[in-house]
Amino acid sequence: MTPTIWHNPRCTKSRETLALLQARGLDPDIRLYLDDPPSLAELAEALRLLGLPARALARTGDEAFRALGLPADAGDAAILGALARDPRLIERPLVINGGRAALGRPPEAVLSILG
Repeated sequence: MTPTIWHNPRCTKSRETLALLQARGLDPDIRLYLDDPPSLAELAEALRLLGLPARALARTGDEAFRALGLPADAGDAAILGALARDPRLIERPLVINGGRAALGRPPEAVLSILG
């Protein structure tokens, strides 16, 4: 199975995660998610694979996210909708492999899904 990385080449953690995958001899599919934003359905599937709440997939510390004014108890649907409208708010990098997903924060966190 070939992993896919939702990658932002301007992000240090994203570059480190990609380098980690390549150092393991993997040639992942690279999705430049800012140029090719995931749909709402793709975001929901990524969230399902992560097994985490939508807030974990959002860059909640980003000023643009805070400017949305979402309440602290905003549901997954509201957060995923915001991510679909503005992919800059998606936490990166995200690696998907074999029906599993992991955020590369830290980059080594993706190793658990490479089995």
